[in-house]
Amino acid sequence: MKKNVLIALLFIFSLVGCDSFTGLQKIDVSIEDAGVVSSTRVSQGSTVDSVLSSAGIKLNPLDKVEPSLNSIINESLAIHIIRVTEEYSVEESILPFEQQTVKNESLQEGQKVLIQSGVNGKIQTIYRVVYENGVKVSSTFVSSETTVPSQPEIMMIGVQSPYSVQAFNGILAYISSGNAWIMDANTGNRRPVSTTGDLDGRVFSISPDRAWLMYTTSNDIDTDKEINRLWIVSLSSDDPTPKDTGIVNIVNYAEWVPGRVRTISYSTAEPSSSPPFWNANNNLLLVRLDGEGNQIDKKILVDTNSGGLYGWWGSTYKWSHDGQKVAFARPDSIGLVDIDQNQIEQLFQINPYQTESVWAWVPDISWSADDGFILATLPDTSSSDPLQSANLSAINLKTRGLYILYKDCGLFCSASFAPLGVDGSQDIAFLSAILPDQSEISRYNLLVMDKDGSNQWKLYPGEGIQGLKAQTVFWEPISDISQQSRVAFVSQGNLIFAELSTGLIKQITGDGSIEKIDWK
Repeated sequence: MKKNVLIALLFIFSLVGCDSFTGLQKIDVSIEDAGVVSSTRVSQGSTVDSVLSSAGIKLNPLDKVEPSLNSIINESLAIHIIRVTEEYSVEESILPFEQQTVKNESLQEGQKVLIQSGVNGKIQTIYRVVYENGVKVSSTFVSSETTVPSQPEIMMIGVQSPYSVQAFNGILAYISSGNAWIMDANTGNRRPVSTTGDLDGRVFSISPDRAWLMYTTSNDIDTDKEINRLWIVSLSSDDPTPKDTGIVNIVNYAEWVPGRVRTISYSTAEPSSSPPFWNANNNLLLVRLDGEGNQIDKKILVDTNSGGLYGWWGSTYKWSHDGQKVAFARPDSIGLVDIDQNQIEQLFQINPYQTESVWAWVPDISWSADDGFILATLPDTSSSDPLQSANLSAINLKTRGLYILYKDCGLFCSASFAPLGVDGSQDIAFLSAILPDQSEISRYNLLVMDKDGSNQWKLYPGEGIQGLKAQTVFWEPISDISQQSRVAFVSQGNLIFAELSTGLIKQITGDGSIEKIDWK
């Protein structure tokens, strides 16, 4: 009897420190959750994860637990839960504007002109901020983005020109550092007519009466809706104020129409999100402006069309000197526009040059001084590759005959007839690729020849001088004062005059900032 009582007592005592069902010993555990402490008893061998689940404690993805959730509890311990939260803070800071200096020979030496005020931009910086139990423990840089670009301050400083002043006929306009300037009667008489610094060079043309300058700008516009904008400015005003014509998206062509007062013809495009970032309309529109530059009337000469093969790049047009005819060029053909019937007539079909890039080749076209011929850069009909056979050709508009004047001049011959001389002579200035089989990237020589292709000779460059970039060469307008024959072009950012009678080359500017010219 005593033995049975002893066994029963030992059994009862053993149950005091053990689970009644598993026979495992109970262990005291404290849980500190974000500074708040609670206690519980768990079975030996439990995991931290199961203890927290039994206590009804839920964890967030970033929370920390010590010891880890997979730890096994074999003795009394304290579980620490650190509540971790994060947030992203956005800070705006100032992006200081840069200061730029542009040297210009058109100003007196030492004279300074502010052509663009500096404007600070804004930078948005994002940081990841981490808190543990409500206390900030870290702040980590995530990203930075310029939300408002700064606008540089541009100061133009006059420098002394080392080149002598040259008299010339007409008005010569040029783009320098994104601004429009003109020279009038001599190279020392220079003045700016637009100082916004945003001319894109796609259109730059003096009106036939020398009263207006037309150009395009592409700054501070919504590129999803506008590629650029067309402006005109009076060249007779002492204080010229550019006038917005309201015409937008001109990428290939705009021109003053000869023989018509303040009349512009142009072709438009639609903005695109993929290169080349436009789709050409290949149209031809005519707009007449009043004396203030406002549109009076508008006429469609060629409606929007596909433009043939590679028509997405666009067509270009060129009016004859008498303002009665219009030639067109596009990647697959050149021809004439019937301005009465609003139709086009192909004169020459082209096998388009495969650029294997986001641009298309459009032949250069120009008119003879008597409007009887069209000059064009055209491939041989027998060739499947215009790059290997681009010839400077003339099309007789009466006979529709095609004559090759110069073979293998490259894709960008850019030929132009001289003004009709008193003796009826018509010289032609044109470019010829130094590397004809790589003419899309080649530098060019400037050559001159008679209108029938005879007497070809190189005018520029001389020995040891770099060739020219592809461009249009301009003849000096003929006046009653002088009949001397000169051409103007840009070499390494400087304006150059070349006299045909002597071959004399005269550099006019030296600051290397000229991008494009026109001379009328």
